[in-house]
Amino acid sequence: MNASATSPSHPRGRGVFICFEGGEACGKTTQIAMLDRRLRAIGIDAVLTREPGGTRLGASLRRELLHAEDVSARAEALLYAADRAHHVATVITPALEAGRVVISDRYEDSSIAYQGVARGLGQTVAELSAWASGGLVPDVTILLDADPQIAHRRREGAGDRLEAEPLAFHQAVRRGFLDRAEQAPERYLVLDACADRDSLAEAVWQRIAPLVSGERP
Repeated sequence: MNASATSPSHPRGRGVFICFEGGEACGKTTQIAMLDRRLRAIGIDAVLTREPGGTRLGASLRRELLHAEDVSARAEALLYAADRAHHVATVITPALEAGRVVISDRYEDSSIAYQGVARGLGQTVAELSAWASGGLVPDVTILLDADPQIAHRRREGAGDRLEAEPLAFHQAVRRGFLDRAEQAPERYLVLDACADRDSLAEAVWQRIAPLVSGERP
């Protein structure tokens, strides 16, 4: 079972599901905020959410996942899957069914890159993520790609448990994301995260505008 790389699975015309992915300190937060402002300017009030942490349960799991010191790789993958199942059922799917635009900071590709590739758990993570999400695939995934060494220099503060992993871990995460993008190029927009933020925002908008205006292929 390939979790994945396929086309959007929610009914067309029932909202738009957009995900931002990337390694640590790649600028997702900035680009999500810029996209949200542009959507608001044309009268679209998007649902902004994140994984983990997009629900009350998710916020509790986020604290444990990012700061606990004794979480095994398998437990980590299962906790992310639990968060995703709850997140999809209580936030994402209801919003899409109501015709909303949903923007998520991370989704199943993060699990596959971090736990599947970097933690070495393999294809099982993709299958687990697909089961947890009910097969829900984004309309578009924006991948902000950055060299982990450069991203490390951009990061402020000590960071959380994942940010503190060695360089080799983050290089594996990057490979995981890029492999996913190669599997489904029609769904991904891969951008150089080190580019000027306004240029990035414009590239994102050029990809998103047809979706929110109903001009889907």
